[in-house]
Amino acid sequence: MTNVSMAGRKPRVVYWNRIPSPYIQERFDALVDRGNLRFEAWFTARTEPDRSWQLDESCWRFPYRYLPGVGKEGGRVVVPPALLRGNIPDVLVSLYADPSFVLGSVLARSRRILHAYYVEKTFDTLIQRKRWKETLKRALFAKADGVLAAGKDARQFVRKYGVPESRIYDLPNATDVGFFSTASGAAREKRDDSRRTLGLRGLVFLFVGRRWWLKGLEYLIDGFGELNRRYSGQVSLLLVGDGPDGEALRQRCERQSIDNVVFIDYVQKQDLPRIYGLADVFVFPTLGDSYGLVVDEAMACGLPVISTSAAGEIRSRVEDGVTGFVVPPRSSAALAERMATLTSDPDLARNMGLRGFKKISTQTPDMWAEHFERAVEGIMSAGACR
Repeated sequence: MTNVSMAGRKPRVVYWNRIPSPYIQERFDALVDRGNLRFEAWFTARTEPDRSWQLDESCWRFPYRYLPGVGKEGGRVVVPPALLRGNIPDVLVSLYADPSFVLGSVLARSRRILHAYYVEKTFDTLIQRKRWKETLKRALFAKADGVLAAGKDARQFVRKYGVPESRIYDLPNATDVGFFSTASGAAREKRDDSRRTLGLRGLVFLFVGRRWWLKGLEYLIDGFGELNRRYSGQVSLLLVGDGPDGEALRQRCERQSIDNVVFIDYVQKQDLPRIYGLADVFVFPTLGDSYGLVVDEAMACGLPVISTSAAGEIRSRVEDGVTGFVVPPRSSAALAERMATLTSDPDLARNMGLRGFKKISTQTPDMWAEHFERAVEGIMSAGACR
């Protein structure tokens, strides 16, 4: 990366996110390891009530701070002290869908800090498109010095708000491919015993994520029920995660007399490769995910993916008929059909998984860090010309 208009010093860059996750750590660590920026992460809070992952800040290689705020949970507003006084950043990257981020963008402009938003596509399934919100979003994006987009879907999403192509920068998602690939491969060597212990048999379909209506799990269970009637004793479904709808999903299985669905509670990141190693096919029946990083993890573990089309950037990852299948959301029949295709042809499933691994293998944390640096350089270059 080339330092831009910084009189020989590295740019000071801040990435402000809502909360830290296990997946942010590997990206920020990669950025710091490259040594081209003076980087710091800000977080609005340490966690949220519906998050189960464990954090160990002592393992982080990047500097960070949790920001002070006023107000109670749900209505808390954060004001970063560094935007009011002291050593301000040269570039601030933040999210946008929160009053704190809106306030932060106003403060950044008042102090002549270059400011960019990170954007993924959002779906109407979850987001209520109120006119005043859409107007505000258009105004925010118009004043931003840049928008960091997760892919083609995100680019198209922000363009409809009037953001010119010249201010949109690519920032693809990433996963720790080496970790997931190596650890899941080791887990496969012992998976027969693990499958027997869990009661899994035949071709194993896997979902990892929240047990929540937006994930479309009721459609997956109904589709799997149809598959099970056709291939009794030859297939199993493994559902991994926690969430408010867990009991309702168990009852749905009972009503349909589906006895080969196994539920496992939330699994921490370090143990996830073992779970992926138990499976033959990953299924992502979402009704509206801005991305869905579990798809990348599954591909890194060599699994073919059946996903609905209601996930951001999904067609750039799951090539229909090549690395898996893309089906319409809310269609149990479509899910059942594609699961049946792979049940009847295990060799196809394995080959799709191999092609998927090859496709995802370059989406590493270091790749993410390189794209982030390019975006910063572009934003600073454009800012110097204004």
